[in-house]
Amino acid sequence: MSAPRLFKSRLIILAIILAIGVFLRLPPELFQPNTGPLHALESLHPRPDDQKGGYDERLYEAYAKAIGANGLTSYPDIVRAYIEKQKTLPSSILPPLRFFYIFLAYLYHALFSTPERTALHYLSSIFSMLTLLLSAIFASRLGRSGYTLGVTALMAVAPTQLHMSQHGLIDGFFTFWAMLALWSLYAIGVGALMAFAPTQLHMSQHALVDGFFTFWATLVLWSLWENLRSPRDWRWLALYVFALCACVITKENAFFVWIAFIGIIVANRWLAFGVVTREMIIATVLGSLLGVVILLILAGGVGSLIETYTLSVSKNYTLDYAIQTGDGPWYRYLVDLLLVSPVVLLLAIGAVFTIRREQKVEWFFALFIAISYLIMCNIKYGMNLRYANMWDLPLRVLAFSQVLSLSRLFPRAQNWLIIGATSVLCLIEFHQYIVLAVNFPLYELATQYLMYALKILKFSPQLHP
Repeated sequence: MSAPRLFKSRLIILAIILAIGVFLRLPPELFQPNTGPLHALESLHPRPDDQKGGYDERLYEAYAKAIGANGLTSYPDIVRAYIEKQKTLPSSILPPLRFFYIFLAYLYHALFSTPERTALHYLSSIFSMLTLLLSAIFASRLGRSGYTLGVTALMAVAPTQLHMSQHGLIDGFFTFWAMLALWSLYAIGVGALMAFAPTQLHMSQHALVDGFFTFWATLVLWSLWENLRSPRDWRWLALYVFALCACVITKENAFFVWIAFIGIIVANRWLAFGVVTREMIIATVLGSLLGVVILLILAGGVGSLIETYTLSVSKNYTLDYAIQTGDGPWYRYLVDLLLVSPVVLLLAIGAVFTIRREQKVEWFFALFIAISYLIMCNIKYGMNLRYANMWDLPLRVLAFSQVLSLSRLFPRAQNWLIIGATSVLCLIEFHQYIVLAVNFPLYELATQYLMYALKILKFSPQLHP
């Protein structure tokens, strides 16, 4: 097949994968019998068994309604009302500092006259789709930058070789179209794994902030990578600042993610992902600071913001549901990930144990997971796989990298092995989603519920907070 035709065929495959991923992320309301606009396709859409939602969803809905009733300028009053209510409660409830998610749900409600709860569901679905698209774009950019895995003959099928190809190896070997085809190959592999990721699909079907936050954290990760590779480009700097700000006003406790980004910047001194400039350091501080300033304005001052955060954290230590579902040893996230995406996790761990110094992309994502993991596993009564939703892309990049690495053992059948392995992985991932969320009323991604869905435990736990 000629290089242009190969590139076109891969783009078509990528478009099909993205279309399937988007379809799976559509909210179940669209497939309601008789009333839903897509009810004719109801049998094709895996409807999650849980339709009740949880307490957090009702709080997001109440905050969105409060904006609609009193206007955006009343947000300090919403925060003060939360403080007064939280003081009287024995345990924690969700604070209104998840502003960006709440505000966009209000905007959706105002623009399309949908109920606030439905608007929240649609917003989760839309941003899960955007995360999928962003993952494919990010993956294609990673393929261009490339990894130096070694053998020139294998560069024709491994997109991770493109960086080295731009340093003399390309002459007489690659054409422009072939390079584009390699980028699309990497986008296809990672995009396919993201399209069927169980936790991505699960979050797209519930009005929870974690999937929404994943989009912004992934956008920060991408813009950080691009800033390292293209220093002093004002467009990437602007995107980086905006994404950091969005993270902060989406989750008031986004500090743990910010620390992971700082860790990557510091590690650049030894791993040489790219160039750390003064402008990028300023942008890293500026983006987060801008988000904090917005929260200060919304909260009505420093005192209200600090009191809101401290009340939420301190009262969480007495919340029975958090104690029952958010506790565990440091390897709790590994256990939960093994239950949800066993093969992807094992491949990703394999990639980490075989990583070499020149594999910049693997180090970049492995560091992000490791640093954020170190913080997240030490939060008392605060461990939940929902919070690890932002690891889905890094884990699948590492897993696909391991697939590429293992396929090198069989050079004559390498293409078919990559296609076959990726297809099997997608089927396993989709089967996990069906078992966990379609055949079982899963809402909270806590260990005991996952084990019950997988029939490891034989008793029925309380499924909702």
